[in-house]
Amino acid sequence: MLEKIFEEGLWGSRFMVVMAVVFGLVGAVALFVVASVDVYNVSAYIIEVYTNHLHPQKFHEKVVGEIIGAVDLYLIGVVMLLFSFGLYELFISEIDPARDTAQEEESVSRILAIHSLDQLKDKISKVIVMVLVVGFFKKVGLAEFTTPLELLYLALSITAVSVGLYFLSKVGHNH
Repeated sequence: MLEKIFEEGLWGSRFMVVMAVVFGLVGAVALFVVASVDVYNVSAYIIEVYTNHLHPQKFHEKVVGEIIGAVDLYLIGVVMLLFSFGLYELFISEIDPARDTAQEEESVSRILAIHSLDQLKDKISKVIVMVLVVGFFKKVGLAEFTTPLELLYLALSITAVSVGLYFLSKVGHNH
């Protein structure tokens, strides 16, 4: 009897994960809002520059940097969404609306279907790598290259990122 009570309590403790799910969703929404405000602000800046015929220094670098920063925030928001969906499906229950639309929209159900911690880890790690790649290109886009050696380093780093992304795309595929 004591064992049964303990096991029921232990099994019920999995609902603590709901806090991580809820706050993961709150974090995702916050990141999407902040990124959207950033895109809105850069759009207003672009309109101001063109309507007033201004020619600020490093205009294109600033605009591209801001937009890449917003993409970075969106990607981190996606990580939070994947985290929330994955934890919920692993510890609480399958998401019924996702299962019901699985036949209609196969791509959505595959992206959000998480059946093990390894799948969750793989999906989150792939998005985190993309966040790092976006951050890398943001830094590279704002850097100034003055010597041939710096350009060689740039070429080598872009090659390394490309090779890494190629191998990352092969992870999880049975070829």
